[in-house]
Amino acid sequence: MTETISNAIATRDNGPAAQIEQYRDEYAALVPSHINPDQWIRLAVGAIRGDKNLMLAAQTDVGVFLREMKVAARLGLEPGTEQFYLTPRKSKAHGGRQIIKGIVGYQGIVELIYRAGAVSTVIVEAVRAADSFEYVPGRDDRPVHGIDWFGADRGDLVGVYAYAVMKDGAVSKVVVLNRKRVMEIKAKSDSKNSDYSPWNTNEESMWLKSAVRQLAKWVPTSAEYMREQLRAQAEVAAGAPSVAGAPLPPQPSALDDYDPADEGPIEGELVD
Repeated sequence: MTETISNAIATRDNGPAAQIEQYRDEYAALVPSHINPDQWIRLAVGAIRGDKNLMLAAQTDVGVFLREMKVAARLGLEPGTEQFYLTPRKSKAHGGRQIIKGIVGYQGIVELIYRAGAVSTVIVEAVRAADSFEYVPGRDDRPVHGIDWFGADRGDLVGVYAYAVMKDGAVSKVVVLNRKRVMEIKAKSDSKNSDYSPWNTNEESMWLKSAVRQLAKWVPTSAEYMREQLRAQAEVAAGAPSVAGAPLPPQPSALDDYDPADEGPIEGELVD
């Protein structure tokens, strides 16, 4: 009898988590080939069932929720983590009720950069008032950032920077953002006023995202990069001239369709 009742309840369950299960095959087809689709779906279902506020927001418009989950699936990021935040957000179109908004986190962008296969290391760090920081564009290939790890208080956030070391040892463009620039980026966020926004629940992570999102313009974030490299190697083998070692121009980003960037980075400027 218990099993029969459970099955009956499961049949009637048409909520957000059940919808993910219902469209399992569609999500499995969206995730990149290196992602285990069953594991991704378990993470997605667990994220929504494990948070009452998320569940209520998703129930407001299940279609919107499923659309945001498709974004996470296409990017191959883990929903409900710092790779891809799921946040309730008030919607005028829904009478002020909350719906689900997906936000790519800095760890998600770093994951996409590593996945493209062009870099060996990604450095993204926040700078606080008590830290020392030195970087002169044109003289230094990377910042020198001193931190007193055993000090009582490093102080307020004053800046953030990001760069990558390519697999050939070259250092990418260095992105440095001061507080003013980060606040300008925050001001453009449509979820900045939500209590659930990572700008309010995990501020430092959003500073880090601001920098690494700019870095994503200058390093590959798509597996298409590796396919292009293999094609170029084949052309060189066939006698075409090589452009190995040439600086990378601004790159089309895998994020552009889902997480539009702002105008551009400030390089080499830092203010208290």
